[in-house]
Amino acid sequence: MPIKAVNEGRCEDAIANGREAPAEAGEGSLHLRMDDISQMPLRQVIEAILFASDMPLSKGKLAQTLGLDVTAPVTDAIRELNDIYVQRQAAYRIEERAGGYQILTLPQYAEYVQRLMRKKDEGRLTPASLETLAIIAYKQPILRVDVEAIRGVACGEVIRSLMEHNMVKIVGRAEEIGRPMLYGTTRHFLEVFGLANLKDLPKTDQLKEPK
Repeated sequence: MPIKAVNEGRCEDAIANGREAPAEAGEGSLHLRMDDISQMPLRQVIEAILFASDMPLSKGKLAQTLGLDVTAPVTDAIRELNDIYVQRQAAYRIEERAGGYQILTLPQYAEYVQRLMRKKDEGRLTPASLETLAIIAYKQPILRVDVEAIRGVACGEVIRSLMEHNMVKIVGRAEEIGRPMLYGTTRHFLEVFGLANLKDLPKTDQLKEPK
């Protein structure tokens, strides 16, 4: 007999006998599903969340999603997952990026991934954009006039393009006449270049002249 018909029969019997009618099947099923979730291994749940997310998730965000009051279990689970990935020689690891955690393929597979995920030429940053972005990344917060003084050319359109690509944002205003805007990099910039934070930027003495 269909579930709905069974419930209707029970309700009629309960009303006839002066008892409270039982909850609907849907409500009971919801409680069962929530109980099942609470019994799932933490590692698998975190792995599923990270696989589903297209952006890094902080330990705090993961703990909140899991209904945890502390982040220590999240840290332990991520370490255990990476140990498992190493043991089975998986092609990916959970890495810290832009203040959060994300599942990323190992560098040795980059060439093959790039073949699949190659972006359209028009979506790439131009040499002028990359040069301007590098100046902002290392000198931030920085005024547009200071960027232009370093590059020796006007940079208004380039900075606007970087903002459209979500690489650069306005981070404040300078305490001087006219309160000009100060520019800095975004979280998306960290994600694109595989940086956990700005401290991971290469040191200037490590940079080499392009050939």
